[in-house]
Amino acid sequence: MSIKFATAYANPQPSGMVKIFQAIEKMDGVLNLSIGEPDFDTEPDIIDAASKAAHAGFTHYPPLQGFLDAREAVCDYWKRHHKLESTPDEVLFTAGAIQISYLVMQALLDKGDEVILIEPYFGPYSMQVKSCGGVPVPIKTTEENGFAPTKADLEKAITPRTKVILLNSPCNPSGRVIPRKQLEDIAGLAAKHDIFVVSDEIYESLVYKGEHTAFATLPGMKERTLTMCGLSKSYCMTGWRAGYAIAPAALTNLLMIISANETYGLNTLAQKGGAYALNTQDAKLIERKKIFIDRMNTTVARLNKMKGITCASPEGAFYLFPNIKGTGYTSEDFVWKLLEGAKVGTIPGNAFGASGEGYIRIACTQSIDVLNKAMDRMEKFLG
Repeated sequence: MSIKFATAYANPQPSGMVKIFQAIEKMDGVLNLSIGEPDFDTEPDIIDAASKAAHAGFTHYPPLQGFLDAREAVCDYWKRHHKLESTPDEVLFTAGAIQISYLVMQALLDKGDEVILIEPYFGPYSMQVKSCGGVPVPIKTTEENGFAPTKADLEKAITPRTKVILLNSPCNPSGRVIPRKQLEDIAGLAAKHDIFVVSDEIYESLVYKGEHTAFATLPGMKERTLTMCGLSKSYCMTGWRAGYAIAPAALTNLLMIISANETYGLNTLAQKGGAYALNTQDAKLIERKKIFIDRMNTTVARLNKMKGITCASPEGAFYLFPNIKGTGYTSEDFVWKLLEGAKVGTIPGNAFGASGEGYIRIACTQSIDVLNKAMDRMEKFLG
């Protein structure tokens, strides 16, 4: 029998990121700097909190929006760290943060509506927009302007069909943090043109220069912003698949209704462990932040000594986005030759949009020892 796929998926192709992941899975001895997953295990006391919840009987269907104590923990965390005032009815727990952007596109987009994406951007955003009938509108950026959009470029991209601006700061893949002044410019344009803003802030605890600005705290933005976040990166809970959104209550309620038909709530133990993490792990966040910045500074120093490569100092997240144009390779050629010839896994910059060509993404999610071994191999590869 020949299965007839939907037209939209008649010729499915894995992204540049997925191709690398698949290749690495089939190889032995790879030093994998491609995946954005901390190498730390979840803290034992978080695991214990989830286990206690299981023994206490929290093994049934959860409330669709999330347990009240978990949503209260989100509100307390964001008020404590970022001065964002919110209430539990504005919070929704989801199956990872990646579900949030998909839910909000389903909720907001009519066919042909446009979503502005700031290059380089996390690849799944574009596919999610298209899946919901929308049109991705990428804004090119440059290393010289910090991979942040200029006000002029943004305004030029806005049309009567522009429905959403999707931001990510600190950014995956560039690790750059959009300065507050530029965020204020974006806020002004959103208000002027009545555009909703989806702000992916999952790396909010990993800012090394200055402080994180929660977009929803800017004047007039709370009512037109959804904040995306989760427990994967900050709390080393990637496998728990716990994300959450903070948004106006009417939107949160709609997202809950849509998600009920897809995932029927987030699993109970992830929520209970997550609530405990949000309430108790502030010191651990600071501790791991210091470890990541040490790893990144060590790697930057090594990269800047290599022939044909330059790398900016880290600003946020745990990614470096070195410029490899001086090597004469394209992003894809460099990454595949490095993987095949030196067994070091990275991601080509063009997997994150056209502005990423000439760069690669390195995730500093391994120990300094592993990172140094990978840099040794990279130096040898470059001759």
